[in-house]
Amino acid sequence: MRLNELSDNDGATHRKKRIGRGIGSGKGKTGGRGVKGQKSRSGVTVGGFEGGQMPIYMRLPKRGFNAPNSKTYQELSIANLNRAIESGKIDGKTDLDAAALVEAGVIRRAKDGVRLIGTGKVSKAVKLHVSGATKGAIAAVEAAKGSVTVLDEDTVYRKKGEKQDRSGKVSKADKKAAKADAAPAEKAPKAEKPKAVKKAPAKKAAAKKDDGVSAYLEPTQQFDADADNAVVTKIEKYLGASLKNKDAKYVSCSDETELDTIVKGFMKKKMGIDDKDTAMEKVKAVCAEMKPMRMKNRVTFYYLLAKNEGKLGEF
Repeated sequence: MRLNELSDNDGATHRKKRIGRGIGSGKGKTGGRGVKGQKSRSGVTVGGFEGGQMPIYMRLPKRGFNAPNSKTYQELSIANLNRAIESGKIDGKTDLDAAALVEAGVIRRAKDGVRLIGTGKVSKAVKLHVSGATKGAIAAVEAAKGSVTVLDEDTVYRKKGEKQDRSGKVSKADKKAAKADAAPAEKAPKAEKPKAVKKAPAKKAAAKKDDGVSAYLEPTQQFDADADNAVVTKIEKYLGASLKNKDAKYVSCSDETELDTIVKGFMKKKMGIDDKDTAMEKVKAVCAEMKPMRMKNRVTFYYLLAKNEGKLGEF
């Protein structure tokens, strides 16, 4: 017997049927579909149609449940753990979690966590931090004077007399009952809650403060320390209802359309500058002046435009 004499058993393999490869192949033209009829057309699923009645796959009852948020754990057996200890991949000097086990080459990937399984003996004490562990695996590690810390707090092992669902976790009803049994019989009297004080209805944000000082005076004084409250208030009245709109309350220097609107409106009608290019240069100069301020409020912006033109007196 030689290597070149080895072959599969008769019928173990067969060549793939290649259809639509010419008349010489035996499956050309119609490709095995035959002629005419419903099945010779495309887009036909005769196997799932039953003449109009409810299909069998819809009549049959469904059983089981696939959890959408289920977790997949990487299993680590005691035998593989002991083999890694003896080969020197891991030692008992440091705590071992999923990342450390992957780095040491004990497991290929951590997935959603590591579960310690199996029984046997461990030759050296190790400290493991895993997402789950069987009782036999914990006993094997602790027998070698090691420790196993289970990180998954949702996993609660069943005690005697407790019900357990299919996932291996104690039901919520049993957890509540256990907490009620552990709680002391006498409960401390509940402290009386202080009566809620009714708050006055919030007033609409006004541009002026109660003392008659405009809310825009302080931002304007950051650029002109001698800014007059009366002038700022007049500019505020000039802008009127536009300040109630959040988008119109601030000037966007990166929006050429908005700057063009200021040139055609405020600069031409109020400041009397007809030359569009000159007016645009003055508007961009104020943009550069207010660059440190991220949100450029329109009142301060128009104040600086009027100040640069020396026309604050018109307000």
